[in-house]
Amino acid sequence: MTDRLNGKVAIITGGVAGIGLGIAECYVREGAKVVLTANHNVDGGKAAVAKFGDDVSLFVQQDVAKEADWQKVIDATLAKFGKLDILVNNAGIGGMSPIIEDLSLADWQKTIDVNLTANFLGEKYGIKAMQKTNDAKGSIINVSSVAGLVGLPTAPAYSASKGGTRMLTHATALNLAHRGIDIRVNSVHPGWIDTAIVPAAAKEQLIKTIPVGHMGEPKDIGEVCVYLGSDESKFANGAEFTVDGAQRA
Repeated sequence: MTDRLNGKVAIITGGVAGIGLGIAECYVREGAKVVLTANHNVDGGKAAVAKFGDDVSLFVQQDVAKEADWQKVIDATLAKFGKLDILVNNAGIGGMSPIIEDLSLADWQKTIDVNLTANFLGEKYGIKAMQKTNDAKGSIINVSSVAGLVGLPTAPAYSASKGGTRMLTHATALNLAHRGIDIRVNSVHPGWIDTAIVPAAAKEQLIKTIPVGHMGEPKDIGEVCVYLGSDESKFANGAEFTVDGAQRA
């Protein structure tokens, strides 16, 4: 531990599995207290708190697309830890639709709600909490995707939502900076990361598309998020951090 996040309190949505858990592991190692959320994986949330300890972690069940749930998470965070320094908008869903004209409006809307609208809600309530408890200082990290930089032809709704997250990041960073508010907003764009979301049958073929010859690990995203959550990144604002093994180079 190098205590790069010592004394900081972070909310990590979707923080009990995959990339979110990788971020949480890095944060706890660096001295942060973490509030982890998930909608369906309650057992994962309990396991994460048992692993980290309830003195430095808290699990709150949350539907990130519901405004009332965001207020619930903020209230729980402030009640336990007293402030908010970092918000990691990580929760998201995938979804494949090779033929766009067969994509239902309901599936489109669900993807936009979870992957984009939820990030807006997180920013809204995260900023208010930082203004209230942390002298209007902090860091917001929006986890987008390389699909937010270049279209993924088999997932138009996903690409649209991740591209929207990218531009939401830019706009919010500028909005806050122009108002003299010291809350930074950056986006992280993972490539293929080895998590349960990636079908085992597809891994071999996917690896062939990655120049470095292997998939990333959740902690690869976690380490970037440590930097962005720490004071080391005080001049990084409105920026995009691509972590994809040179796939987009």
